[in-house]
Amino acid sequence: QVQLVESGGGSVQPGGSLRLSCEASGSIFSSNYMGWYRQAPGKERELVADITSSRSGNYADSVKGRFTIARDNARNTVYLQMNNLKPEDTAVYYCNMEVKVSMGSRYLPFWGQGTQVTVSS
Repeated sequence: QVQLVESGGGSVQPGGSLRLSCEASGSIFSSNYMGWYRQAPGKERELVADITSSRSGNYADSVKGRFTIARDNARNTVYLQMNNLKPEDTAVYYCNMEVKVSMGSRYLPFWGQGTQVTVSS
């Protein structure tokens, strides 16, 4: 089985920064898609940023220029550097990875448990 564990959330003032990490563990042969999503109270979950093994980061318009997604394949980890945070960035952030558990398997999606990010003065 594959588990994704997120860390790095917390409370910060507007203009501050946070760095989220999501590490996958378990039976992992390879990973392709990695993404960060968020869900604010009363709203649907939305894509924040994603990255694959063959292309660079893709970002929601609301975070372009402020957030940066990066991956470390050797560590099966995806990061989200969040700068110039705004109150509207407040949400639970979830990571998502598509992972092969063996050479012959297909890519399967896995989700982290979520980490709270609160931006408030």
